[in-house]
Amino acid sequence: MDDITRRSFVSQAAIAVTSLGLLGAAAQAAPAEEAQLVWKSSDWKLSEFQALLKDPARIKQVFDCTQIAEGRFLNNIKNSLNGLHFGFDIPLRQIKIVAALHGPANMLNYDDYIWNKYQIGEWLNVTDPTTGKPATRNIFYNSTKPAAKDAASQDPSDPDSMYQDTSVQTLQSRGVRFLSCHTATEEQARVLVKRNKLSGSSEEVVKDMLAHTQPAVLVVTAMVSAIALLQIEGHYSYVTV
Repeated sequence: MDDITRRSFVSQAAIAVTSLGLLGAAAQAAPAEEAQLVWKSSDWKLSEFQALLKDPARIKQVFDCTQIAEGRFLNNIKNSLNGLHFGFDIPLRQIKIVAALHGPANMLNYDDYIWNKYQIGEWLNVTDPTTGKPATRNIFYNSTKPAAKDAASQDPSDPDSMYQDTSVQTLQSRGVRFLSCHTATEEQARVLVKRNKLSGSSEEVVKDMLAHTQPAVLVVTAMVSAIALLQIEGHYSYVTV
């Protein structure tokens, strides 16, 4: 092999190696940009969901919630808890209620950081009653009842008692489990990227949202599938609101 041919071969080999390196780097970087629309069982806390299926409570209800509608479904959940516990004398330990949030209602599972950063109130027409403007915080999460009154009042009809509090925080303290839909989160992230003209990818938004779920919220792979299993295997009665 003459010098020119040898040099050409070495040069081409170097280019090929460099190209392979670049392709390898691109392949490693790609997953971070691509949406993971479908979670596999190893991607989420399946064992926690299975515990819900096997919960031995006497009364088990799943509320299928898609619309925010000023949070009226939270009032339905509160009324069910009160009716079962006080009207039918069923102990709280024998009541298990799951709030299955997807569609716009899914955003109630995310904290003030997400509502402010991605302008959720403006997007979903949620008005903050304290400002009269689009909500830049999750107005449905924190309890609005006086803490001292909560501790003192045992009258479920007292409007200032915890029993009339429809906040997510108080309902969680009473045993309600809130579920978030991963599929909905992926779809909503794509809308937010386009609507807010974000420079990052939708998957970056998804990761940001998942890092800011409210305490004790369980993110499931797909809510429509989770609801079916809760009904069929978990024997939860179904309520849509």
